[in-house]
Amino acid sequence: MSTLLPFHKSILEEIHDPATSDLLILARGLGLRRIICTLMKIYDSNKNLILLVNATQEEESAIGEELGIMGCRRPGLRVIGYETSSKDRQNLYKQGGLMSVTSRILVVDMLQNDIPVHLITGMLILHAERVTPTVIEAFIVRLFREKNRDGFVKAFTDQPEHITSGMSPLKNVMKELQLRRAHLYPRFHEHINKTLERRRADVVELSQPLSQSMSEIHHAIIQCISTTLAELKRSNKELELDDFNVENTYFRSFEGIVRSRLSPVWHKVGPKTKQLINDLNVLRQLLFYLLSYDALSFHAYLETIIESNTISTRTGGPKVHQSPWLLTDAANIIFEVAKRRCFIISSIPKETAVTHQPMEVDDQDAWDLLDELEQPGTNNQGKRKLHERPAWLPKNIQPVLEEQPKWDLLSEILLEIESEIIHLSSNKNTSQRGTDTVLIMTSSTRSCDLIQDFLDTMDPDAESGWKGRVMMRRRLKGYLGWRGRLNPNDNNNFAPTNQAGSAGMTSRKGKEREDNLSEALKKKDREKMEKSASRRRTRGGAPSTGGGRSATSDKASPEVIDVDKPDDMTLWSKDDPDLAATLMNASNDFALDLLTQDEFESSYGLLPPEQTIVIRACSDDTDDRMLAEIQPRFIVMFEPSVEFIRRVEVYRSSYPGMAVRVYHMVYADSCEEHRYLAAIRKEKESFERLVKERGSMLLTLEERRKPGGGGEGENVIRTISTRLAGGRRELTTEPPKIIVDMREFRSALPSLLHAAQLLVVPATLTVGDYILTPDICVERKSLSDLVSSFNSGRLYTQCEFMSVHYKHPVLLIEFEEDKSFSLETISELKNYAKPTQKYPNKPSRPSTFNSLSSEPPSSVTTIQSKLVLLTLSFPRLRTIWSQSPYATAEIFKDLKSNQPEPDPIKAITIGADGDDPNDVGKGFNTVAEELVRALPGIGSGGLASSSGIVNTVMRRCKNVRELCELKEDEVKELVGVGPGKVLYEFLHKGE
Repeated sequence: MSTLLPFHKSILEEIHDPATSDLLILARGLGLRRIICTLMKIYDSNKNLILLVNATQEEESAIGEELGIMGCRRPGLRVIGYETSSKDRQNLYKQGGLMSVTSRILVVDMLQNDIPVHLITGMLILHAERVTPTVIEAFIVRLFREKNRDGFVKAFTDQPEHITSGMSPLKNVMKELQLRRAHLYPRFHEHINKTLERRRADVVELSQPLSQSMSEIHHAIIQCISTTLAELKRSNKELELDDFNVENTYFRSFEGIVRSRLSPVWHKVGPKTKQLINDLNVLRQLLFYLLSYDALSFHAYLETIIESNTISTRTGGPKVHQSPWLLTDAANIIFEVAKRRCFIISSIPKETAVTHQPMEVDDQDAWDLLDELEQPGTNNQGKRKLHERPAWLPKNIQPVLEEQPKWDLLSEILLEIESEIIHLSSNKNTSQRGTDTVLIMTSSTRSCDLIQDFLDTMDPDAESGWKGRVMMRRRLKGYLGWRGRLNPNDNNNFAPTNQAGSAGMTSRKGKEREDNLSEALKKKDREKMEKSASRRRTRGGAPSTGGGRSATSDKASPEVIDVDKPDDMTLWSKDDPDLAATLMNASNDFALDLLTQDEFESSYGLLPPEQTIVIRACSDDTDDRMLAEIQPRFIVMFEPSVEFIRRVEVYRSSYPGMAVRVYHMVYADSCEEHRYLAAIRKEKESFERLVKERGSMLLTLEERRKPGGGGEGENVIRTISTRLAGGRRELTTEPPKIIVDMREFRSALPSLLHAAQLLVVPATLTVGDYILTPDICVERKSLSDLVSSFNSGRLYTQCEFMSVHYKHPVLLIEFEEDKSFSLETISELKNYAKPTQKYPNKPSRPSTFNSLSSEPPSSVTTIQSKLVLLTLSFPRLRTIWSQSPYATAEIFKDLKSNQPEPDPIKAITIGADGDDPNDVGKGFNTVAEELVRALPGIGSGGLASSSGIVNTVMRRCKNVRELCELKEDEVKELVGVGPGKVLYEFLHKGE
């Protein structure tokens, strides 16, 4: 169980009271999950119903595991997801306890009264920084407060930077969650600072300078970013973009900030500005990849950028709008120096060129052994020196293979840790708490793989800059194979040579190399036992030569332990060769039974901590549990992270008797250092702003609402209907309601409808998305959904069903609040290409339907044209243009005024089993219904008058044959005198 520090206990004392609702904003890395789990353990009881809202699947799993360790096992945290049926959810709610529910399921259960809202003890809402008036969590809190005024709501967040945008951001969050108390705990809080400074870890700060080539590339990328930012500001002078600087581009959120700033004028933004925004994101990635990728991977990524800016992915021709930064001198420096870090290409005379022949060896062990032959060191068996040129390398390529400067620094750190461990183990008088497992933390899983590959192949005796030569050569072979397969006719002589991606060997040396391989493979089998005794085993990778330690990469996938097993023959009886041969062919389970305890431990036992290196990417609060389980005394931060540094501080304070040493590695004068310092400064400024706002903020007024509508004063007004019928005023006690399809709860509109004093009734609708009245059905489309619905032809079918079953079908085209109120930009209108008709001779429906389907004729080029054809096809269809979900809520209120309320049961049955609820089970055929409506005399009066006639005919006649067998008087009685005569003459005379 995780230890609670003094500041954890003081926070819990302030927020644990179930009579109060609180918002806790804590700095990242200080143990927010530990506080939440302890709080849930306090509330754990069958008499309490505690709901965990807005948690991801990873957080649900981690919190459930943490609660199990703390003793909440029966039943612990129960997760309610989409696979849980409605009946099972009702039973779980009645049992009480701790439950994690997805927001969409919870809001539907609360609207349908499947959950006893009045019995909910409280809610714990995670990620409070995401709460806005349009999110579903605000909807949940309003529904909760309508029926339960005694339960508590406690919200948590460790992202203070996200609550500092706009006017009074803290007040807005507290208003939507209906909270009145906010608790702010930054790192510089007096209580936190006093607790963590009492026991500080031994931090060794290592500032590694960039290599000369990396420094040139770094400055060139910064120059390109500055040029792109200046061009972006120059192209959009009407906007306030003064805060767009190079420092902000170091963060991933910069692109989102730029797009949100330009969203109101996005319809005026040309393709050049959009290209500049994409370029900023690419340049930011280049800065990150320069410091985290190896030289070959970075160069390959630059080549993909050149290709993507040369050829258009849509047309296959030359790209029209290329990135401006590619044409600058700084970009030329980036590409040239990045290539020079990998290799140098020189021209060779044709007469000296050697024809490469691939070696026909498919055994992967042979290729691995070939790599071993090229590793450093010389002996009588013919191993090559490290500086010798490999035979598979083309003659015109001179390898450079510059290594990352941090790799040499990491190897020196590991050797120092190895010496320290040996020194401490020899001193028997010193008792140290913790393990000797070395923990290496990186920023991404790709960095984990790269470091693991480096440690597995590292030569500790090599000179500086050459310790990862074996790994770089392997990557060079892979790169040459990739380039050869990509461009077989490349002038640079990149060509694939075999399935392993290596270059072929000369025919002159082929036979000699095969002989060496065969002899070497035999020798390798004989030396397996000797190697296993001298080399330590590796978890998750090949054996490491770095100081006798092994590396493991901690990933999300299950961990695989790969060991160098000794020769199988040595494990069995040496006196009976026949028995040994028999046992080698036996099953593994039977063979393992014959192993002695010592033999099993030496081959399959757990790795000792002092022989293990754990490589892991920085994650969320799960790292706290990892530190508690491994309890490392040596931690190497390969890349700086503010969040993990604080986790180490909490970890060190939780174990008083443990001496923790942290090696903090950072590239000097680089974006890595600037981003680290900027992150600390931004968080500090965010907390300072929140503290000032809390000091001047007024108390949030609690909103008093009753189930099904607005406040107490509005109920009286709402019950008076202003509809006049025969000169008299009617009184209705039914609250205004809107039937909403279940799929629509992914949008913000249902929440805003509820906030507009409307009763939202969830249902599974076959026709339409929103039923406002018995006659008004609305199909809501966002702009992206509108385009896809036109392309697939789905919109035509939806409008057809609405026109059949409702008197007033409505198409609602809804835009986003912060986006431009325009269908298409001017540039998009100019770039429209006239599509050709795929099947010109194909018989199909009328031309209007073809125009709306996925195969438009050449005359239809824009969304506006398709909307016109849709209106012509359905004359009764009405289109509503809404600028935002807020405007849609007001429009719906106006449409419902003086109108009767819809029936949920009838709305559900429409389109599924017929128009009349009493006809459930008859199962009208939609195709037959279309045929009947198209008959003369029935469809002549239009869709409005034909709907009732069609229903009457389909109830009277089981099929078309019965309709044709009716007499003329019966037809006239069924559909009317005039229409009946026309229908009868058409059926019997064809007129």
